[in-house]
Amino acid sequence: MLILVSSTNLPPTMSSPLTPSRVLFYGVTGSGKSSAALAYAEATGLPAFFVDDSIGWLPGWEQRGAAEQRGLGAAIAVENQWVLDGAYGGWRDLVMARAELVVALDFPRWLSLCRLIRRTVRRIVTSQVVCNGNRETMARLFSKDSVVRWHFQSFARKRRIIRDMEAEPSPPRVVVFRRPKDLETWLAGVATAASRAKSL
Repeated sequence: MLILVSSTNLPPTMSSPLTPSRVLFYGVTGSGKSSAALAYAEATGLPAFFVDDSIGWLPGWEQRGAAEQRGLGAAIAVENQWVLDGAYGGWRDLVMARAELVVALDFPRWLSLCRLIRRTVRRIVTSQVVCNGNRETMARLFSKDSVVRWHFQSFARKRRIIRDMEAEPSPPRVVVFRRPKDLETWLAGVATAASRAKSL
């Protein structure tokens, strides 16, 4: 059984519980949820699910309907092991009911926005496939479905959700990071602990 221990130089609020098998990464758009979730999954060997690919979008930037999204979210939530890089409002309750750990990225707005713009521009220039064959374009960047526009529309609401998660005394445990450096240190600690456990 994999035992995860916290890095000794982090305060107690940044430590993770032992052997979490279902972990949700949550944060504002552009905070780096997917990269963090992937790093955690690779370190621990847990299966990763990326919500834009698995639940949100079909080819041609067609969004799945709410009922279908909730069904897909439920199918992931009931599994014994998973790492998720987000949770849409229409099915977040299902994930929260099963999660053993929530890793919330509550970075400053300027940082998340700068990361998002840089990432989006890079994807446009390189024509990178982002989910289910879809690609970002300049036209989409300035459309009503722009990911940058969504950042402004959703930032305050997602931050309130993080605050509510943090204040909730009942499970799951919530670990909130407000600086990328602290997240990186924590992930490094997870990777070290996982490596040691595998060598036993």
